[in-house]
Amino acid sequence: MATPTTSKIVRQQRSFWWVWMLLLLFSGACIGYWWWRKTAIDAAEFAVYKNFQIPIPTGYEIHGVDVSKYQGFIAWKKLQQMREKDIRLHFAFIKATEGLGKVDAQFERNWRESKKAGMVRGAYHFFLATKDGKAQAKHFLRTVSLAPGDLPPVLDIEQLYGVSPDKMRKEVKAWLTTVEQATGVRPILYTYVNFYERYLGNDFNDYILWAAHYFQPEKPRIQREWHFWQHSEKGRVNGVIGPIDMNVFNGDSTDFAELLLQ
Repeated sequence: MATPTTSKIVRQQRSFWWVWMLLLLFSGACIGYWWWRKTAIDAAEFAVYKNFQIPIPTGYEIHGVDVSKYQGFIAWKKLQQMREKDIRLHFAFIKATEGLGKVDAQFERNWRESKKAGMVRGAYHFFLATKDGKAQAKHFLRTVSLAPGDLPPVLDIEQLYGVSPDKMRKEVKAWLTTVEQATGVRPILYTYVNFYERYLGNDFNDYILWAAHYFQPEKPRIQREWHFWQHSEKGRVNGVIGPIDMNVFNGDSTDFAELLLQ
């Protein structure tokens, strides 16, 4: 029979064994993550295309993309340096937040690295019509630090999620008003053309519109003024593995510069 002293020694040895096992597992996880991250970034570096692999609307000077975690690790310098004839990418809208508490898994890196690469950046919030608009705005404001040279903040509204159009409009207005009061900048409103015309309409005509409308040769089919047009979700750009949303700005470089935060 083991003496009390011997039992204590055995328990200590078992404790040390578990500590070492946990340290080994943690170290292995860190090394695995580092290797996976390095491999993903290296793969992005080698993602190079001869062209954007979609029709690019003519007559526009300023082109850009929008991204989220679904583009994975982006080699931002490769993306910024891409040139096809007279077309290059000037700006990137980056998903920051969603609903009341979600932060896009790639936001922090995309926000930092896009600026380091020399891209004009903008942050957007994916809106859930079932949630309080003011609370969603505060979540966005806690997450995003805007700086001079950035694009205005963006609200992305795409679905009703079962709520009434009146309720949706009320919460959207609350988000827009809260963000404008906090930043001193009127936000951009992103949505699909048919959603805007069916559910938003005249209540939001004073806001800068970023309109999504695919398979159009020249411009989105909407009567009101628009500033940005998301014309495809199937573009290919250097530094990104897989498809990406492509956009144009409706104006020249002077118009674009006037839109940026001062």
